[in-house]
Amino acid sequence: MHYAVKFIKYIFNEIDKGKLEMSGFHREFAMPTFTIVRFLLHAFTLVLIFPYLPGSNSDIFKGISVFIGVLFSLGSSSAISNIIAGLVITYMRPFRIGDRITIADKTGVVIEKSPLVTRLRTIKNEEITIPNSSILSGNTINYSTFSEQGICFQVEVSVGYEEPWERVHELLLAIPARVQRVKTNPAPFVLQKKLDDFYVLYELNAFISQSGEIELAKSEIHQLILNDFLAAGIEMNAPHLFSKVDLVPQYKHVSGGKTE
Repeated sequence: MHYAVKFIKYIFNEIDKGKLEMSGFHREFAMPTFTIVRFLLHAFTLVLIFPYLPGSNSDIFKGISVFIGVLFSLGSSSAISNIIAGLVITYMRPFRIGDRITIADKTGVVIEKSPLVTRLRTIKNEEITIPNSSILSGNTINYSTFSEQGICFQVEVSVGYEEPWERVHELLLAIPARVQRVKTNPAPFVLQKKLDDFYVLYELNAFISQSGEIELAKSEIHQLILNDFLAAGIEMNAPHLFSKVDLVPQYKHVSGGKTE
């Protein structure tokens, strides 16, 4: 069995290096698949040699085996779920090492994929560790898959109804061409996302090649929006701020001793 494992490892190493190709079997599948095959072979070997172990038929040995099995099953349920999720993620191929992704509200570059967790490095050089089970149960956005064609990102602006929408569109569409990080092809576009009680929510959509520069591009666009809208005399409304009037009964004394 030892030599069989070495031979199988050699085969999967050749696939991982790209020297051996199999139709429908990607290179990144090689080592995870080898890990599974090695585990199954070792388990099969253990089953074969178990009857030949000294004391394998004794009640004490059987009791200890059952006790260890119960402890393992109770204490490693989350670990096993993460391992299974890691295997499913490997064969689903939603991302690879070096891809920039968003998982839930966390965005970063994938620096490690292990059987239990996935690690991201954010734009602030923070390392985020995410269990594989939570990745499998949620949605993952990959910004690196079609980065050559450009990645669309959005910037939202709320403006009052007194401003013509044509003027707002004109100001917003003139901004992306002045940001070096933003692509001019495909062309940017503006959508009206919401007609609220006090404002219209506009969404500027622009394209960028480098996914790691999206936040920097948004910051530059926000600066230009502030400058251009201020110069044009257009006031932007804060969508979550409303003036409230508390109606409190007012009392005053009048002549005759009566109170209003």
